Amino acid sequence: MAIGTILLDRGLIDRAQLEAALAEQKVSGERVDQVLLRMGLIRAGDALRAVGEQFDMPIVDLATIDVDPGVLSAIPPQVVFRQQCVPIERRGSGPASVLRVATSNPFELTVFDELRLLTGCAVELALADDDDLRAFIRKHYGVGGDTLDTLSRGLPGTAEPAADDADDEQKASEASVIRLVNELLYEAVAARATDVHIEPYENRLIVRYRIDGVLQKASLPPTIHQFAAAIISRIKIMANLNIAEKRKPQDGRITLRHKGDVFDLRVSVIPMLFGEGVVLRILNKTAVLMGLDQLGMPPGVLRIWDGLISKPHGILLVTGPTGSGKSTTLYASLNRIVSEEVKAITVEDPVEYHVAGVNQIQVNHKVGLDFAAGLRAILRHDPDVIMIGEIRDRETAEAAVQASLTGHLVFSTLHTNDACGAMPRLLDMGVEPYLVASSIEGVMAQRLVRRICPDCRQPHTPEPREIPDDFPVGPDATFLKGAGCKTCSGTGYRGRIGIYELLAVSDHTRDLVMKRANAGQMASQGLARGELTLLKHDGYAKAAAGQTTIAEVLRVAKT
Repeated sequence: MAIGTILLDRGLIDRAQLEAALAEQKVSGERVDQVLLRMGLIRAGDALRAVGEQFDMPIVDLATIDVDPGVLSAIPPQVVFRQQCVPIERRGSGPASVLRVATSNPFELTVFDELRLLTGCAVELALADDDDLRAFIRKHYGVGGDTLDTLSRGLPGTAEPAADDADDEQKASEASVIRLVNELLYEAVAARATDVHIEPYENRLIVRYRIDGVLQKASLPPTIHQFAAAIISRIKIMANLNIAEKRKPQDGRITLRHKGDVFDLRVSVIPMLFGEGVVLRILNKTAVLMGLDQLGMPPGVLRIWDGLISKPHGILLVTGPTGSGKSTTLYASLNRIVSEEVKAITVEDPVEYHVAGVNQIQVNHKVGLDFAAGLRAILRHDPDVIMIGEIRDRETAEAAVQASLTGHLVFSTLHTNDACGAMPRLLDMGVEPYLVASSIEGVMAQRLVRRICPDCRQPHTPEPREIPDDFPVGPDATFLKGAGCKTCSGTGYRGRIGIYELLAVSDHTRDLVMKRANAGQMASQGLARGELTLLKHDGYAKAAAGQTTIAEVLRVAKT
């Protein structure tokens, strides 16, 4: 029975939908179930079950099974990649042995005749989800494994690691190396990575992806270290860097297009002991900007921050380490207040996202356009709101203060551990206390914690030793944890949410600044007067609400 008929009999589609899919099939040449999936008329699981019924074939869940390494080696990697099928079980021995093979496309039956001849076993087929099959191959055979296999066997592409600069450029331009680097980058994008780390060691090359703030090692064949020089040279070519320069650090940028999205990759290359290390920061240029109410701010904090960003002048700072979501908060804040009556100009390094209605300037150190110079220039463009990517030095800090005192609302970021450390940091830069006290209106400190995976979350009762002494466990606390599933790659977490610490500057805080009080004194006074919320307290509230875990909060907010 045909797939379309099976889906029709099960009531998953109607006659009109089937006829529309058949008409589209004549144009595209795809299978009917693939057309229906692309049209959004059926789910992947329904299509899989229909194919299984058509071929009377059992369905296996590759995400939940463990396969013996000896079984995996029954089929050569190049065949696995070419035919998109994997061995998952072997029964018996000798000529009577049976090899169970999982595939997502049982329509090409001649493939399995080839497998019988290749393995000398009887082949028994099982059906698997296409995405699960690809993930299984990446996990057990490595990202780009087929390309590396081609390279290792000396087929057209490249055969040996690059020997000199001329060879570097030649090898990096070969189709096989281009394909390998693209596969590494596309895999990072598919895994939602924010950074790619390529690290050379004496006898190996390690690639790691930072996903939801945590580094995870990529599955790669061990032979990849033989082509480290070609891989790094290819990245240099993509980033318009000097591939012959291997003694000094270099920075560049790559624009990557994948499945309709545009990604900006910031590239940093640094000489290491056993080669050049590369880190690529991935920014999705087509990502939809989040609203302030989507960031996870507690209602009380959001209400106060809303009031602060509506002020006509002053400085608002967002603090935290790299990758803590500071830029996202600033963009969301700008998006909230920009209108036809409000002119906003930013000076950034780099411009991470494009905001409609905002004039954005890219820092260019080569021509002397740094934050301070950009800020002085944009003041002549009559802005109402100014955003400075980061206050790094006294010159930029004093320019920001002067801008705020002349009637502008200034947003910026600062690298401090907490909200109360921002003003002492400005004083340490050399800004006069009276200028800091009169210009700062509020400081937000933030971190990102991983969300519990929605697909595998389950109730959890923490051990008493897991609960910090200052954790207020109320009667309504709902602790959850992620068991680990294919959606979250077994981590129990998927996505991130912010935790926030807000200091709304009052006259009392300004007096402390004038006295050069330290961060600890400001924090104790702010807590006593109800002017300060702490990072860990917001984290505890989110853990008690089942959004994250206590361990995750303590990982990013230990103080």
